[in-house]
Amino acid sequence: MFPRSVDSSLSATDSRVESAADVDAVMARSEALVGIEEVQKSLNRSRASVYRYTNTDPRNLNPPFNPRKLNPEYRSDQKDPLLFHPNEVARFAKDVLRIKEVTVEVLNSPSTATQQCLTAILEELRMIRSQLDGLQISPADPADLAARRDRQDRPAA
Repeated sequence: MFPRSVDSSLSATDSRVESAADVDAVMARSEALVGIEEVQKSLNRSRASVYRYTNTDPRNLNPPFNPRKLNPEYRSDQKDPLLFHPNEVARFAKDVLRIKEVTVEVLNSPSTATQQCLTAILEELRMIRSQLDGLQISPADPADLAARRDRQDRPAA
């Protein structure tokens, strides 16, 4: 188990991913959510008490933030498992449970078929990007269709 701090701040000015390190950082942030079992272990509480602390409502799938409860991440379906951001678990432990020393550990989950497929797609996109970066468009080549049509020697149909 390796503790990993999670920083959820993203730069709004840099809208595209520049390198593989940026992609890996984004993927690490998206995989950083923890389930009920991990919360139970980190808070040293029973499963029932973790569910009691959780901000859920049978009538509302995503209730508004409650500072006195453990707030799960957004869910799109009632059957989706409850997942928590490590910073939210740490906030709840410090502010509500008054635990002084809080360490939330995020473990890498085993590779699934979906993750393997996404990794293969990512590698293929990186290869395409490198090939596109290798192509150089000369300044003499027109960029738009109208200019290209004007350069052709044959009459239009």
